Amino acid sequence: MVNADRTPPDCPGGHDGMPESDAGRHLQNQLEILIQDFRRSTEPPMPVFVVHAQENGDDDAVAGLVRQLHAGQEAHGTRCAVVQDTYEGTTEVRRAAALVRALSDPRRWGGPKAVYRRYAFPRLRLVHAIDDAVAALGDSWPAPAPDSPEAGQDQRQRLLNELAQQRWRPKNTARWRSGLPLFDMAHILPASLVTVLAALLARSEWYVAVGAGLAFLLLLTVLNYVLPGRAPIFLWLRRESRWFMTTTFLRAADQEESTEVSLLRPVRSWKAIAARAYDVAEALTAGGDFHLQLCVLALREDLRDNHRRWSWDLRGFKRPRPPMLFLPHADDRNGGIELIRAVSDVRSRRSELDPLLVVAAVRTDDVPLLERSVVQTAPAPETAPPTFGVRLRTWYREWGRNLRAEQSPSRERSVLPWVMKIPLPHDQLGPVEEGRRHLRASARPTLARLVWALHTLVLVIALLSAGTVMRADALNDRYCSASVLTANRDSRREQGPDGRTECIGIATDEVRFADWLPAPEPGDDDVRALTAGDETPWTVADLEDRIARQNAGVLARHAGKYVTVVYAGPLSADTSAGSSLVKGAEELAGVYLAQAVINENSSVKLRVLIANGGVDLGHQEEMAKAIAAYAAHDPTVVGVVGTGRDLKSSRATTRTLMEAGLPVVSGTNSATYLPREFANWFSLAATDEWQTRQLGLIAAQLRRPDRRQYALVLARDTARTDDLYTDEQARYGQGMLRRQGFTPLPQRRYTLSGGKPELRSHAQEICRGGRIPSVIYFAGRVEDIDPLMTQLGTEPGCAGKPLAILTGDDLSKADFAGGGHSVAPEVTLYHAALAELEKAADTTAFYQDAAEHLPGLRGHRLRHDSPALASGQTALAHDATRALFWAATSGDRPQSRASTWVNLRNVKIEGMATGTIDFTGAPLYGDRTGHSIVLKQVSRAQDGTSETWVLCRRTAGNTMRLTQQECRIR
Repeated sequence: MVNADRTPPDCPGGHDGMPESDAGRHLQNQLEILIQDFRRSTEPPMPVFVVHAQENGDDDAVAGLVRQLHAGQEAHGTRCAVVQDTYEGTTEVRRAAALVRALSDPRRWGGPKAVYRRYAFPRLRLVHAIDDAVAALGDSWPAPAPDSPEAGQDQRQRLLNELAQQRWRPKNTARWRSGLPLFDMAHILPASLVTVLAALLARSEWYVAVGAGLAFLLLLTVLNYVLPGRAPIFLWLRRESRWFMTTTFLRAADQEESTEVSLLRPVRSWKAIAARAYDVAEALTAGGDFHLQLCVLALREDLRDNHRRWSWDLRGFKRPRPPMLFLPHADDRNGGIELIRAVSDVRSRRSELDPLLVVAAVRTDDVPLLERSVVQTAPAPETAPPTFGVRLRTWYREWGRNLRAEQSPSRERSVLPWVMKIPLPHDQLGPVEEGRRHLRASARPTLARLVWALHTLVLVIALLSAGTVMRADALNDRYCSASVLTANRDSRREQGPDGRTECIGIATDEVRFADWLPAPEPGDDDVRALTAGDETPWTVADLEDRIARQNAGVLARHAGKYVTVVYAGPLSADTSAGSSLVKGAEELAGVYLAQAVINENSSVKLRVLIANGGVDLGHQEEMAKAIAAYAAHDPTVVGVVGTGRDLKSSRATTRTLMEAGLPVVSGTNSATYLPREFANWFSLAATDEWQTRQLGLIAAQLRRPDRRQYALVLARDTARTDDLYTDEQARYGQGMLRRQGFTPLPQRRYTLSGGKPELRSHAQEICRGGRIPSVIYFAGRVEDIDPLMTQLGTEPGCAGKPLAILTGDDLSKADFAGGGHSVAPEVTLYHAALAELEKAADTTAFYQDAAEHLPGLRGHRLRHDSPALASGQTALAHDATRALFWAATSGDRPQSRASTWVNLRNVKIEGMATGTIDFTGAPLYGDRTGHSIVLKQVSRAQDGTSETWVLCRRTAGNTMRLTQQECRIR
């Protein structure tokens, strides 16, 4: 909005930038009106104001008025330039060209109050660079056309060599201050390459990506500024080069060579620029008005670009006042008259409007040199408006209305349509009256200047950088594999029981659970054994790598003809509690063995994904959610193998997988309630209830009907743990002892401290007093058996006295034969095992396959009692995987997960490691029959070692009941 507020009193040009005469005040008002129009409109026409005195004696006053206007506009923050009185040059045109060249210095524009950064003049500088190259060649650059093509090529080569020495810049220009803004087209290619490089490195650490980007930028800088060559390597991408090749001002009618500039054709673009530079050099040598008009064209194009509103930095919005050029003395000494002519001629030839507003003062005698214009003389006094200001506005409106007509080719060419001559009467050149004010366009900062400014950009970059760092840290703290902005969301970091970080979820891409295991240190045998999976000859890392290679081969060569099975097990270890990886490592070996055999012999291939539920499956709910989320976008996932530990979270885990449509085939989970509650649950393990009934055959033999016998259930306290297996064992064991006629003592629960069982106080109370039990049903875990034996073997009242301990299938993981576990003197241990391997060994190829495929076993002669396979964990996981794959490939074709679920109830496979896997008789929501089972007796030998006997057994698929006679104890 135009207002009449006074500017601060320290502004030059009067008190507040106000000219010292009435004519100056009216002209200043007219300039401010044009500035306000410029703020509202993107391209209002800007005339060349030529002011002159009506009387010869007032020429100096008119020149002073132009200086006052210049000072006033500088005070208002306008980008102003003022020309000298004289410039060097042999002709007036040359002097005008020198004037324009001087304007290419950004320091000539904008005083201390000008907003935003300095102007840039890359197009004008390119013209000056060619002009300097021609001048440097001197007499060796002939004006006439060459006599032969070879001579023309030689001339072109000399010109290009000179431009190369100048780096295509004007002479005596600082090399590192080319005037190009950062975000120019010449920088888009390297910036794009850096962006692509950063994207490729997005999966790397942030410092690797940043370092690679900086190194690449440094390489481009060296290539662009240090290495010699004909031109900078990205010359053809600069905005001045694009203008140079595309402007119709330089396009000849008989142009034969291509002028196309392409990002993907640098050689062709370079040749086109070289040819155009040669043509321009020849035209500059020929002289005439071409040189001046080209300079004026370049100047106006640069000014248009400097005020382009929809640029990357919105600079047009930040520069709300148009640039102004003031010529206090426009005459032949500085080429001012020729400059005015050239500005008018170039504007008449071009269809684009430019923002330059020119104010020139000419002597009264030089006015005829400008020929005629719309306004030639002041109107007659009797028809003239009452004031000079009103007359001035009337003249401007008439000039605007007649501008299009005056540019018509049918008019006389002597007309300068863009020039508006303003005669100044003598009475308007006197001092301004006191108290008079002049208009001033609103100086309020634009929204773009406030929002899209350098300090705002710095703030935004700082906030984005801080946010990126925070997000990267958050992703790194939350996920197992994360980069600066992205993360693998299939696995998460969770806190383990020993305070270590565990990787929980499903391993995809480059995630390996072995990387999260504690690294062995020299001399640390416990950690080394733990990492290796205790007595197994393979490591989790070995198996993960082999499975990954199998998967890669499946995806590369058998796309569309494979199914995916997820192994879900415990692949973390609690070093503080002595927890081992033996279960997870052995189960994973069985899954890999099944995969290797299947992919070797089947047309439909098996892809295996590995999921980790943490130490003892303590995070299996989170694992199940990750599996379900992954299966939602991968239809090849047909089911889950594993989840072999009965915990309080097993219900939620199984429900999550059921809702995802995934059947579960477990090898070792003996939960009684899961097959009764979930239709997607299939297990090779005998349930806890059925196991305790079979152990009742042994308990019946321990009962002496002639006397009272006490029995006790000793179980883990699950108030602070997630272990439901011990609860089920305690409940069914208590009932079994009561049915066998034992007098039950109150059930005892022991707690864990630091992962170790606290059994001393229980042993003291059990072994002292008159009611010492003859049978203890131990509802605990295998890792608690050694501390129990130690207490029973040293506590008076129990030491040296016969005692029988019954327990479930978790003891099948104990290594009694190898000395890993032992029993106390006079103590006999009876336990169940889930895998009967000895009888099944005659009808299976499991051991030959294991010797061929499992790491560390190649070339070995394996048996059912080989230490690596004796626990049955590997065999059960192998058989579960084979059963699930059979259901998923009915008819030798990949099946959907829904069909796999249905087909599981038709599975009957013979020749497996544990016998015949038969789900055909499995009732919906009920227990099936035909489980594999072994009842074993372990006693202490005279040499202190442990001896193990198999009392009775059934292979998988055998539904005959065990009898007491068959399971006779020794």
